[in-house]
Amino acid sequence: MTNLDKLITYFEGFPGIGARQARRFAFHILTLPEADATELADLIKNLQGTVTECPRCHRFFAQNSTQTKMCSICLDANRDRSKLMVVERDTDVQSIERSGVYNGLYFVLGGTLPLLSDSNNKLRGSALKATIDTQLTEDLSEIILAFSVNPDGENTARYAESLMKEKIEEHNLQVTQLGRGLSTGSELEYADPETIKNALKNRT
Repeated sequence: MTNLDKLITYFEGFPGIGARQARRFAFHILTLPEADATELADLIKNLQGTVTECPRCHRFFAQNSTQTKMCSICLDANRDRSKLMVVERDTDVQSIERSGVYNGLYFVLGGTLPLLSDSNNKLRGSALKATIDTQLTEDLSEIILAFSVNPDGENTARYAESLMKEKIEEHNLQVTQLGRGLSTGSELEYADPETIKNALKNRT
């Protein structure tokens, strides 16, 4: 397998990227000036050294030398700690933040549980329960399940609820899901701010 073939294969492994797009990305890199290609390679090479995972919400963030291990959202004393929103991935946090209508905390589950799969190895189930325990000491009262409005998202919501069942019953926590505003089959990452506002406002 050539280097070009390997690169195309890597791109095909990216979320939402098909074979045609993967080839377009690879051939586009071939057209870049050498300096730009080198800069891109350096950015990829050094990315893991400059970005870290928040131990509380598990989203990735750029960490500077003076910052603590936790991200700015989890450190913000002005956030509403009575609410915890569980999302699939980091990009969902960015979409919610752009809407400007949610001021609680987050937890990034790390993906979805496909309807026809029993494997949840990539999902942060244990970490979710640990985050709930932490936030219960800060008067947590509502958990918002903000998953894609499709069969995989619905299955993931059921999985998350099963993980939290004991905590929900023991502490009388309210569990809600995003309401009308998100159309069936849509993904939170691609929703516009107004749609997210409506979905949050009408959560049930």
